[in-house]
Amino acid sequence: MIAVTAKTILGDCREALQELSDNSVDLIFTSPPYADQRSQTYGGIKPDQYVEWFTPIAAELLRVLKPDGTFVLNIKEKAQNGERHTYVLELILAMRKIGWLWTEEMIWHKKNCYPGKWPNRFRDSWERLLQFNKSRHFNMYQEEVMVPMGSWAEKRLQNLSETDKIRDNSKVGSGFGKNISNWIGKEKAYPTNVLQLATECSNKSHSAAFPESLPEWFIKLFTKEGNTVLDPFMGSGTTLKVAQRMKRNSVGIDILPQYYDMVNAAIQPTECYLFEKREEYAADNKKRSGTVRKRKHSELPQQAS
Repeated sequence: MIAVTAKTILGDCREALQELSDNSVDLIFTSPPYADQRSQTYGGIKPDQYVEWFTPIAAELLRVLKPDGTFVLNIKEKAQNGERHTYVLELILAMRKIGWLWTEEMIWHKKNCYPGKWPNRFRDSWERLLQFNKSRHFNMYQEEVMVPMGSWAEKRLQNLSETDKIRDNSKVGSGFGKNISNWIGKEKAYPTNVLQLATECSNKSHSAAFPESLPEWFIKLFTKEGNTVLDPFMGSGTTLKVAQRMKRNSVGIDILPQYYDMVNAAIQPTECYLFEKREEYAADNKKRSGTVRKRKHSELPQQAS
């Protein structure tokens, strides 16, 4: 049995993060207030001030993340004066200057975004998921998020050309290549960097709650049971709830007392989980029980002959 903990901290994450030790977190997954949004709850940060506001937070996150850990930032630009503001791009550059590696960019495609019409653009149906790391060597468990091959494989793999049966190097000299025949008989493939997830979520008590499937995907990809997940803008606590369900330790920070209280009421500070395989546990338990019965029998008083 192993105890999994969920720690919540009330306060501004710029100060609250100082409570965490260096190199103590395996995954940071968070969605901070976007520029000029959540003004009624978090006050709102102006786009032109966003980089200055977030960079000190990013520095603290860099400190607490393990060298082989990952930081995933869910964020989106806003339109201002008829064009997209550049604060997200500026933030990426600022984070690189303080030591972050911008490893990957993934897209969250919202399959059920609300309909609407705007005079100079279409409705938003995606958000950025920016991946940052401290080093080029980080933990990543791609097999945990594999997806079904799909119907395309039935036709594509039936008639392979000679080129399909050998490693076909990239024509642009990127160093990447492929051997299509390697996928014959495989039922699953590695996913793309576009996540197809609905926006629906059971939590209606927060202004910007995301679905549990979003942090769950990244927790599977970048952590193992017993690792630690941090959300410095925990809001309704979705990341913490999912982490606890998936047997990960978690830490959440929020500046608003109502969300802090709500999360504390919804999670257990400590949960004990059985990390041993059920079959092995049953065998060990039977063995222990037999040992106890044998000991008890041997401790019985001997009858006089």
